[in-house]
Amino acid sequence: MAKVTSVDVANKAGVSRSAVSRVFTPGASVSKSTAEKVRAAAHALGYRPNVLARSLITGRSRIIGLVVAYLENQFYPEAIERLSRQLQQQGYHVLVFMASNDDGATQQVIDELLDYQVDGIIAASVGLSNTLTQRCEDLGIPIVLFNRRQRDERLSSVTSDNIAGGRKLAEFLIRGGHQRIAHIAGWEGASTQIDREAGFVQGLAQGGQSLFARGMGNFDYATAQQAARDMFSTPDRPDAVFVTNDHMAFAVMDVLRFELGLSVPQDVSVVGYDDVTLSHWPSYDLTTVRQPANRMAAETVRILMDRLNTGHNSPQSVALDGPLITRSSARKPQGWTT
Repeated sequence: MAKVTSVDVANKAGVSRSAVSRVFTPGASVSKSTAEKVRAAAHALGYRPNVLARSLITGRSRIIGLVVAYLENQFYPEAIERLSRQLQQQGYHVLVFMASNDDGATQQVIDELLDYQVDGIIAASVGLSNTLTQRCEDLGIPIVLFNRRQRDERLSSVTSDNIAGGRKLAEFLIRGGHQRIAHIAGWEGASTQIDREAGFVQGLAQGGQSLFARGMGNFDYATAQQAARDMFSTPDRPDAVFVTNDHMAFAVMDVLRFELGLSVPQDVSVVGYDDVTLSHWPSYDLTTVRQPANRMAAETVRILMDRLNTGHNSPQSVALDGPLITRSSARKPQGWTT
């Protein structure tokens, strides 16, 4: 059976071949009546446009490469869904690649992405070396860091306001009467960790306190569990702990309640950061700072579209404020109403 072509569709619809091309090109100008005739003809003939062939002609693949380090943290699958939907509204699709914070592994992933002729790259929870950044810039491929920033004036980034979020948590715990406030950190090299802890320490200092104890969870569930065991297995234990993200906070709460027999929040208040779906569940009911994922995705897509559609090359750094969401995992200050 002969392959159906755009010429066949054009002949059946009674339009030009260029009209068929415009109908199947996202963002192209075409009248409603022409689009309806072309799509009806294409459906009747079983025609599907060759997206890869069109990309060779236009020089645009309409594909955005998304590089993520891990999906264990529930925040990232939720964020990927939001990014994908918003990019689809712009006529783009997402190609997801897994990487790590190892430069060699990230180099390999970027090489593979470039083989797919992606139009842009979103790096979520992944750092990029100066060499990789320069290579992509030389090829005219814009990069936006999502939920991560780094000291490179060529890179745009979109994050929540992690420093402000850390301060909010410290103020909340101090106002709740806690005197021995601890912190379980994520990966030391992540800007999210650095900024959240910096804001938290600032907030403690403003309230006349300092960190009572500090552990390392490395953004890993099992590592966070061990950090909790080490921190809370002594009589002189903290009465509150800020865990850098919700994923690790769940691990900490599980150890406190089911291994050490401690009550949350009567014995220990636990707060996190992200406000993933599991935080809402009654089994955790976690007090946390909400990352405004929808707005973060929208800003990321906006920056990419600026680069792709207008050639706007000035890097943009966006930090969006996220609200403190109070639930039952932490003792609330007297008279607290939000």
